[in-house]
Amino acid sequence: MSSPANAAPAPMTGGLLALTAIALALGTFMQVLDSTIANVSIPTIAGDLGVSTSQGTWVITSFAVANGISVPLTGWLMGRYGVVKTFTAAVVLFTIASFLCGVAWDINSLIFFRILQGAVSGPMIPGSQALLMMIFPPNKRGTALAIWSMTTLVAPICGPIFGGWISDNMTWPWIFFINVPVGVFCAFFCWRGMSDRETPTFQRPIDRTGFALLVVWVGALQVMLDTGKEADWFNSPAIVVETIIAIIGFIAWVIWELNDKNPMVDLSFFKTRNFAFGTLILCIAYAIFFGANLLMPLWLQTNMGYIATWAGLAAAPSGAVAVIMTPFAARLLNKYDARILGSVSLLLFALSFYMRSLFTTDASFFVLTLPMLVMGAAMSMFFISFISIGLNGIPHQRVPAASGLSNFARIIAGSFAASLVTTLWERSETQHQTRLAEVMGMTDPAFQNALHQAQDFGLTAGQSLGAIMRQVSSQAFLLATVDLFRISSIIILLLVPAVWLCRKTLVQGPVTHAAD
Repeated sequence: MSSPANAAPAPMTGGLLALTAIALALGTFMQVLDSTIANVSIPTIAGDLGVSTSQGTWVITSFAVANGISVPLTGWLMGRYGVVKTFTAAVVLFTIASFLCGVAWDINSLIFFRILQGAVSGPMIPGSQALLMMIFPPNKRGTALAIWSMTTLVAPICGPIFGGWISDNMTWPWIFFINVPVGVFCAFFCWRGMSDRETPTFQRPIDRTGFALLVVWVGALQVMLDTGKEADWFNSPAIVVETIIAIIGFIAWVIWELNDKNPMVDLSFFKTRNFAFGTLILCIAYAIFFGANLLMPLWLQTNMGYIATWAGLAAAPSGAVAVIMTPFAARLLNKYDARILGSVSLLLFALSFYMRSLFTTDASFFVLTLPMLVMGAAMSMFFISFISIGLNGIPHQRVPAASGLSNFARIIAGSFAASLVTTLWERSETQHQTRLAEVMGMTDPAFQNALHQAQDFGLTAGQSLGAIMRQVSSQAFLLATVDLFRISSIIILLLVPAVWLCRKTLVQGPVTHAAD
């Protein structure tokens, strides 16, 4: 029998539960939103601060590096100071850092404050997940995960929409100032509702070597991923050096953490079958989802004539459907094996990507949004299923550490996707354009006919040729886009059998032992 010190705190009920859950959800939403909202505002920020766009991208890179380093430290921090104190302090510091970002006077100060913002935000996502599972009764565990997953999935979709609207209609500092009232609300009600139910703490020595190695390899990896495209990847000596540092640092870090008596990041979770396979599937599927989430608006804006706001709205149906369907998915999770819902979510993801692989250059807004409705249905089951699978059998007092490690792996996977998708897209476009040019020669009857038709409309020979080449480029980008969507669909389908390598997961039923 567990001792009282290790017993799980009693669940909340009534209005206090609802208010605290909203506050926790807003904490997650705010952090995830802030990792994407600045992306579409970089040109505006760079222009206002008088720097190049490439310099402005460090506003994103600095946050990603600092956040990537701090997320896996969640378990150690919450074990040392308690889950409630660590989460609340992270929200307060994040709110302060957001305000400082808004009042930044030049690019250097903004980058410094973004580093601070990323560093203090690490415990927010895994902390809110752990606390939601703690305050809900066991028979409502699916509901807790549903609330968390809704905010985690909808925020990346809202980020570009909010960021674009604020940049177009207000000034860029407001993308940071909007965090202030949300942060105050979140910190106040979280502390008010949970200050008397702090988790047990224990003194552990600081793993300085493990932390130093973590900083080295994550920092090198994030900088390599964020700057690789501009530097032409491995044709740049700097990228090669950063890659070598990241690989060596990662290997050294893993060896150290596995052998240290008091590791800062507990990698032993991967010895558990459910955690290992659940996290692996979560990371791969999330990376594909995240990459597609970046590719879709990019293609719409550069080749389909959409403005930023409408490109964001094309993705909005998936968020709306996810919000509507997630409560129903939570009820199903409370009744059925999570592997079933996880498999269905992957099949729906694959269907959505396949539908997008059928796009044409004259696709209507309805045709563009229809696959997003399917995506929303997949999203409603995806996170809650694989988080349940991954955390199955993990003792409640170790959930923050496991959640932090899982989210760390997911963030790294998302960074890979964000960096690689545009490079693969542009290289695929180049290959398709070359093949189209090879087929379409000056003596080709169809090419000559197109030239004559354009000239019949009053264009000169040069203008006609330029118009045709723009059509060729548009077709090449379309082919590159549908290729990536088709490949994504195939990869997602290949993940389905891996779901059944996990042990049966019932949210309300008995759990497996962590050491399986």
